[in-house]
Amino acid sequence: MTEYSIVDQVEQIAGELRASTFIGLDTEFMREKTFFAELCLVQVATTSAIYCVDPLSNTDMQQFWDAVMQSGWVVHSARQDIEVIYQAAERMPPRLFDTQVAAGLLGHAPQLGYANLVNTLFGVALPKSHTRADWSRRPLASEVLQYAAEDVQYLLPARDVLAEQLDKLGRLTWADEDSAMLLNPALYDIDPQQAIHRLKGARHLRGRRRVAASELASWRESEALRANRPRQWIAKDSALLEIATRLPQAVAELDGIADLPGGLVRRSGKQILDLVAASQGDDDGYLPPGAPDEAQKLLLKKLQQVVAECAGELGMAAETVASKKELTAVVIDGNRESRVFSGWRNGVVGQRLQQLL
Repeated sequence: MTEYSIVDQVEQIAGELRASTFIGLDTEFMREKTFFAELCLVQVATTSAIYCVDPLSNTDMQQFWDAVMQSGWVVHSARQDIEVIYQAAERMPPRLFDTQVAAGLLGHAPQLGYANLVNTLFGVALPKSHTRADWSRRPLASEVLQYAAEDVQYLLPARDVLAEQLDKLGRLTWADEDSAMLLNPALYDIDPQQAIHRLKGARHLRGRRRVAASELASWRESEALRANRPRQWIAKDSALLEIATRLPQAVAELDGIADLPGGLVRRSGKQILDLVAASQGDDDGYLPPGAPDEAQKLLLKKLQQVVAECAGELGMAAETVASKKELTAVVIDGNRESRVFSGWRNGVVGQRLQQLL
């Protein structure tokens, strides 16, 4: 069994955390009923102990964040954990080593899970019996805490193994570089004005309908933030899309829109109509993405071939070097800010792709 300690007084471990060059870290959270994830547990591993810190108790989380922000973090598939902590602490760690990223650079599957990584590196089979636990429930059962502790038990040893293997291949800086990308606050900052990009189907609208969809998506985002409720609980994508398509002018017209609750129409119907009316005569110049022409299809295929050849030479998956989605954005959208043209990728494949472009 994994030994761990439940922490209710952060000062007991603050000195150890500050003195650690790296700590292993994982989080447990709930977000089914809220816009923001509710941080329910933070598990931290040092070289000598594992601690389960409870944000829902009287723990001084400000002091805890002060302590853990002094060390580099080792996290597996870190994006969600960083997002949740950034929302809770409004801070980022000084350095990150993502073991999933590192494993991908060594030729493992790009989305290798933590349990599979541990099994591959150490021959240990971790149980996954509490993946759907209610982490907001108190008290947490001992078997649930045991499961949570196991999620950080092997992070520091995994970093040691992966870092050694990467260093031999001259790729340790690659792992640091790709991990650092996850510490960009822009990935996690919420801007209601950009909510249109989360509205499924809106990319095919144009003219006034596109403007209306953008205003409606921004309104929903603001409402979800204010109420701390999931976007789809405020209004479903399908309802907003239909409103933007129909451009209703009266409340009675809203009543005929599928997936639009009557209660929402009563509370916010006038505001919704005002947003639609404000789009009249407006055109943001947006053009829906067209289907790639034959020349673009051929170019995309050539780029993929180059990436596949490069990945084969490196002994890693093509997706790790550059995904099809990234290459499509380069060809169709003209995205020259892609990560494939910066950092280590630019040296191994980006310059070759530029010649084709």
